[in-house]
Amino acid sequence: MQKITSLPADDSMPGWFHTSESRIPRPSHIGHKKARRAIVGAGLTGLAAARQLALHFPDEEVVLIEAQEVGYGSAGRNAGFAIDVPHDIGAKDYIGDVSIANLILKLNTLGQITLRQVIQDHAIDCQLTESGKYQAAAGEEGIAILQAYRRGLAKIGRESEIISGAALPDHIGTSYYKQALFIPGTALLQPAALVKGLADSLPANVTLYEYTPVTAIDYGDKITLIHDKGSITVDTLILANNGFASHFGFLKGRLLPTFLYGSLSRQLTPEEQARLGGKAVWGLIPAHPFGSTLRRTPDNRILVRNSFSFQPDGRPREKHLKQFFKNHRHSFERRFPMLPGVNFEYTWSGAICLSDNHEGFFGKLAPNVYGALCCNGLGITRGTATGKLIADMIAGERNELIDFLTASPGPNKTPPEPFLSAGVNSVLKWGHYRAGAEV
Repeated sequence: MQKITSLPADDSMPGWFHTSESRIPRPSHIGHKKARRAIVGAGLTGLAAARQLALHFPDEEVVLIEAQEVGYGSAGRNAGFAIDVPHDIGAKDYIGDVSIANLILKLNTLGQITLRQVIQDHAIDCQLTESGKYQAAAGEEGIAILQAYRRGLAKIGRESEIISGAALPDHIGTSYYKQALFIPGTALLQPAALVKGLADSLPANVTLYEYTPVTAIDYGDKITLIHDKGSITVDTLILANNGFASHFGFLKGRLLPTFLYGSLSRQLTPEEQARLGGKAVWGLIPAHPFGSTLRRTPDNRILVRNSFSFQPDGRPREKHLKQFFKNHRHSFERRFPMLPGVNFEYTWSGAICLSDNHEGFFGKLAPNVYGALCCNGLGITRGTATGKLIADMIAGERNELIDFLTASPGPNKTPPEPFLSAGVNSVLKWGHYRAGAEV
């Protein structure tokens, strides 16, 4: 019997969740149930896996279990970039090995195509815009990164455009940045609205239980998931719960539950929109990975996302929200001096599952237990793609992308505590410092 020693406990003001259309959550599970297949985690990976399993096995029930409410957890707390191009921060040109980069491009593109089709088929209103992304530099070091990345993108046949600092206000309003690289292909969306819509359009043979945190699990000939109001016994289990997989007995000492922090402004007035200028919708990521991510949304809000913390138990801390809100305010004021009276309505943390070697896990964890885990910050596209593919693999399919994912060495081993927390938080603080003006 594996006791689950840590459960999700996200903070209460995720802006995407509260500004998206409300829905009626599915009831929590009560009693004792048996099913062929179950998935733990109704984020993007779990939702994709459930949908694809239901298509493969239309006459069988698929059980999807979520500890909180759909859209309230990490899948509804990211910045809303559905990115196709690879971005290997460990490579000089951010592309690295071209053959691997092309496979990652195929993987991310599969995630995009899958999402676009479901969004279209079910008319999911998630503010999807085919806006591309800007990668922007505030200094010379960042400009060098953009130039190298552009050369790397050319190796895999992807177009990009250098935009000078003088021209940038026509694109994003602010004149803060010295240069940007515009890369077509990224879709921007409202992440909480997306996952809510995905949950409410699941096939009829998927049973979703929300507010059903698993507190223990018995890995026997059959797998029994135990919670406070009963149990669910299944033949096959998929873990799609990222950093919490270690509390289920797998990948211990290999996953790095890290939190990024975001703030979302109130809606801009028409006069403020005119003062800001630029395009009506855009998304910007920093040249330096520890800088600020920014968005202007279709409903005329500004998102600022920066600052990291590492929490081994996968649970955020209130003190960091107060601390990093100040960083968001400072970042906003430096970039948007023309918007002095625009306050933030929401500030929140969002978990991302990282690994030291930037590898995720895909495949079999134990007899009848599978995992699609650790997206390293690309949850929308990679999570969707790996969720679909893990279901395909269970159904007996094999293809180039499944072979690529199963060949991965997976997340590597990290040092034990207390050295791990001390080391990771030092790296995060140093990265924040090195990002300089891009924070």
